[in-house]
Amino acid sequence: MDSNLLMLLAVLPGILIIIYVYRKDKVEKEPWRLIGKLVFFGMLSCIPAAFMESFIDGLMPSWPQGSLAYALSMAFVSAALCEELFKYLFLRIGSWNNPNFGYRFDGIVYGVSVAVGFAILENILYVSQGDLTVALMRGVLAVPLHAFCGVFMGVFFGAAKKAQIEGRGSGKLTFLALFVPMMIHGTYDTMAFMGDSVATVLLLAFVLAMYIVSIRCIRRYSMDDASSAFYPDMDAFPGQGGYTSYGAGQGGGFDAGQNAGFGRGSGGYVYGPRGTQTSGQRPHPGQVSDGKIVLICPHCRRGLRVPVGAGRIRITCPHCGREFNEIT
Repeated sequence: MDSNLLMLLAVLPGILIIIYVYRKDKVEKEPWRLIGKLVFFGMLSCIPAAFMESFIDGLMPSWPQGSLAYALSMAFVSAALCEELFKYLFLRIGSWNNPNFGYRFDGIVYGVSVAVGFAILENILYVSQGDLTVALMRGVLAVPLHAFCGVFMGVFFGAAKKAQIEGRGSGKLTFLALFVPMMIHGTYDTMAFMGDSVATVLLLAFVLAMYIVSIRCIRRYSMDDASSAFYPDMDAFPGQGGYTSYGAGQGGGFDAGQNAGFGRGSGGYVYGPRGTQTSGQRPHPGQVSDGKIVLICPHCRRGLRVPVGAGRIRITCPHCGREFNEIT
């Protein structure tokens, strides 16, 4: 078998999964550069996970291979614990404080990206030592398994971020971001390590069920994405050729808490809550339209629009929460 074709088959399933999830990000698509970084972080997470697995394996009792005790210990204590732990750590490092992280569905995009990065490198190692059958089987079973874990890690990861921003405790959600993927991963690996015909049938049924549940989960959070912004004034509404902009609070000041609102200008594009646009060209700092001026926060460098001609006002950036003074 051509080695180049095998490598393509090792990588292709992960790429297709990322594209699918990316297309479901309806409000503000994440930058490909950030997604690429997280995929790379997922690959890096393989290294400490492998060392930790080897260390734990050395401490395990010598249960017979194929026994339930062997399968459970290797699946949950070794593989699931180590792999999901380091995937989460690299996910947290790579995205928690990223300014693009503004919606719950972003967590799913990030979680899947890290999980697929891990799966791609792992798949390359397995396929390079196998054949076409290995590549095809892992492409429909093992790689999606990591993606399933990434979906549910991302669901709770995004919820934890939202809870932290809103001043609520995020510890339980952080725990679930680790625990749920570990249970999914451990259940899959237990049946895979058993290796008998009954376990194989159960494994296939489990994977099919996870396909259905994960796709439904992605669709649900994709549809709810516009209402799941981390900041109330970041909620996106479909524009009809105009800006989606931030309004002013009482007294001419800009309040990102209670007084922020939305307005539409007459421009030919939508100006989104991260200083991005969905069509047309990007408005530039100082541009005035419909009595609003485009300002750039000096702290996070993202755009917002406030009334022009109000004189010197104090503005609270809706993105980073920092205050600054500006003359409009």
